[in-house]
Amino acid sequence: MDFARRWRHIWAMDRDFDVIIAGGGLNGPALALALAQGGLRVLVVDARPASARASVGFDGRAYALALASQRLLSALGVWPAVAARAQPILGIRTSDGVPPEGAAPFLLGFDHGELDEGAMGFMVEDRHLYAAFLATLEAAPGVTLRSGASVTGQAVDGALVAVTLDTGEVLRAALLVGCDGRASGVAQRAGIRRTGWGYGQTALVGAIRPERPHQGLAHQVFLPEGPLAILPLRDGLASIVWSETEANARTISALPDEDYCALLEARIGHLTGRVELAGPRFSYPLNLTLAEHYVAPRVALVGDAAHGVHPIAGQGLNLGLRDVAALAEVLAEARARGEDIGALDVLERYQRWRRFDSTVLALGMDAVNRLFSNTNPLLRAARGLGMRAVGALAGPRRSFIREAAGLSGDLPRLLTGQRL
Repeated sequence: MDFARRWRHIWAMDRDFDVIIAGGGLNGPALALALAQGGLRVLVVDARPASARASVGFDGRAYALALASQRLLSALGVWPAVAARAQPILGIRTSDGVPPEGAAPFLLGFDHGELDEGAMGFMVEDRHLYAAFLATLEAAPGVTLRSGASVTGQAVDGALVAVTLDTGEVLRAALLVGCDGRASGVAQRAGIRRTGWGYGQTALVGAIRPERPHQGLAHQVFLPEGPLAILPLRDGLASIVWSETEANARTISALPDEDYCALLEARIGHLTGRVELAGPRFSYPLNLTLAEHYVAPRVALVGDAAHGVHPIAGQGLNLGLRDVAALAEVLAEARARGEDIGALDVLERYQRWRRFDSTVLALGMDAVNRLFSNTNPLLRAARGLGMRAVGALAGPRRSFIREAAGLSGDLPRLLTGQRL
């Protein structure tokens, strides 16, 4: 037995798991599967009962997966379970609009034929994606899922972190990863501060059945109150993410379904024809929140725990999966070299890889939201010219398409479809 293997064997005897993940949404299970590929023993602590979430009926909540994210799911063995339920995104149409006219003819459009790799991305419902993760987790060696439990405490203890669950149980690992959302308890207990602001907007989310076939097209309509996305789903349905001012959103949320649909048609009717609801309606406030650091001693943050962004480009989950791929690769390589995977110098490699890229994209989406969420005629003219210029120039068009597909930048192996 060489020195690195002997050291890992002795070190592992002092802990219950190599990595404990707080949060079982989607990033947590993805990270667990990725780390297991790298030979690590992982515990996922999920406050929600797995069986309840996996058996939920259709509620319209869905994710836009970039092509790179789909490749990660393939490398983790998750994609085969959702492929038949995924709707390919075959094009993107972006338009500007002012009520009561609603969306204008599109100013900028992209088609999957411009991308050599095929579809630009895929729409997948939350219920199908989580169920696929759950099934894959249950079959994965080296992964333990603890449902209906929460992480309530953490303390660094030399080369380990002691993690306390709400059951009173204390477990030890080399690393604790926070996948526990924008109000991350892991980040707070580690003393990681956040910066950010609210947008004064609320997202109205749900599923509709449009009169006109969506043809696999995703629409982004920029209205003064906020952007409105229409995203294609299977079986002729579509998911909407409708940003409104907080006051407007309260009024709209109180409307009966028939009036809600009538108002939505006034915004997007020429794109969809008549619409009817195909599931319950949801709403949530919109804000930007960025962790000042992604790592601390024995702690790393992933997904919304590191960067909660505006849904304007549907990039929230994709950013999280980029974090997953980068952290898993850093930890797997550190383990292979015999390094302490929870050491701060190892974790800082992950932070250097992800923090700048995530912050730039988050602030870019913030700027786009501010630029388009107004009725200033000069700004409206300028953004129209800018969108037309991007559409007319081959270089910017290709860059935009590759960015939307998640294919730009320094990609970890999992995002190219390679296993660790």
